[in-house]
Amino acid sequence: MTTFLDLHVPGDPLLLPNPWDAGSARVLETLGFRALATTSSGFAATLGRSDGTVTRDEALAHAAAVVAAVGVPVSADLENGFADDPEGVAETVRLARATGLAGCSVEDATGRDDAPIVDAALATERVAAAVEAAGPDFVITARAENFLHDRRDLDDTIARLQSFAEVGAHVLYAPGLSTADEVRAVVSSVDRPVNVLAWPGLPPVPELAELGVARVSVGGAFLFAALGALVDAGRELLDRGTYEFAATSRVARSTINAALA
Repeated sequence: MTTFLDLHVPGDPLLLPNPWDAGSARVLETLGFRALATTSSGFAATLGRSDGTVTRDEALAHAAAVVAAVGVPVSADLENGFADDPEGVAETVRLARATGLAGCSVEDATGRDDAPIVDAALATERVAAAVEAAGPDFVITARAENFLHDRRDLDDTIARLQSFAEVGAHVLYAPGLSTADEVRAVVSSVDRPVNVLAWPGLPPVPELAELGVARVSVGGAFLFAALGALVDAGRELLDRGTYEFAATSRVARSTINAALA
């Protein structure tokens, strides 16, 4: 049987879109994606809130709803594990396993503006605790968040990822990499599958495959693209009083109706 981890093949990257609810998950599954992942920013936006304000219970209930809606593996964006200490992260992983998820990610971000990144040693302890709680089949993606917090320190990012690999992380992820050289440096420095985030300036998927990337995810981008279409339609109705958006919506509706049938 092919497992979620088996889908991570360096040079043949798993394209992992991030739905924001059960409906979008089913649409993406119907399009042919082999696995999905939740998005903390996208889910928070559906609640009218900013990223980082969702509770653990809310995130796990959301993940369970996505899992129940589809037949492909689902990984969850569980932010920093909703805990500062390793045992708290481990408890989050144990609860995540109970939802039917295939895996989850754990960040080294604190959620605080004054000190946005967890100390490297503690960050590694947190990943180790997550791996221990995961058991044999639950995939832990360890994230080094430097680049999302204006700390473009590639050496420190790589060192963190290497430490995460040493304690058993299954997949490594440094969101915010945006050049082929940055991606190449990360991939060549670790011995685990590497996930990259679709990001302005990032090379296209075929080039990422040549660089040895094993997974490409989109974060909240699909949700915000959908909201961008909503804004455009709203402005058209308000400013021009026309209905060109209706033609596009008919095409999308047929696809969605087929997915939800």
